[in-house]
Amino acid sequence: MPEESAQENFTDPDSRIMKRAGGGFDQGYNGHTAVDAQAQIIVAAELTNNGADSDRLPVLLQAIQDTCGTAPEVVLADAGFRAEKVFEQLAQHPTELVVALGREGRHALKIHPKKYPHTAAMADKLASQEGEAAYRRRKAIVEPPNGWIKHLLGFRQFSFRGLSKVRAEWKLMCVALNLRRMGGWCAS
Repeated sequence: MPEESAQENFTDPDSRIMKRAGGGFDQGYNGHTAVDAQAQIIVAAELTNNGADSDRLPVLLQAIQDTCGTAPEVVLADAGFRAEKVFEQLAQHPTELVVALGREGRHALKIHPKKYPHTAAMADKLASQEGEAAYRRRKAIVEPPNGWIKHLLGFRQFSFRGLSKVRAEWKLMCVALNLRRMGGWCAS
């Protein structure tokens, strides 16, 4: 018998306990999408069993490159993708990053520019009118497809177990949404 404190999932050992946005915890996976701003088509879909998003931006950028054959001009990402190490890694990347910094990002003075130079530069970018306007568009671009997957396709939980199978199921759901969206274009 497992101990009372054991937190391993015997049904799907690849899944992890993750914080839920509204509070509480779920056993699950963490899916990410990259969405084209004009067509609102998912151009890259990735999934991990790590609850943190902070190291996922390079993976998503590579997936976009693999799918589209070119790097995106601009990436708008929420504060979960913020990481000084990643900002440093992508400093020479051709894509312009606009990444929210979270609560302390609203006050550039709290970000130590010598200790976190790339994060301080991002704070300056977000404080500009152009950076503010660009980031404001993020919710209208990436959030609708995530909602459509849940509400239009009725996808609220994975049917498979194991990271590789769940990853494939996530990508299949994203393709299904894209096909539904494209089908709507043909009908109009």
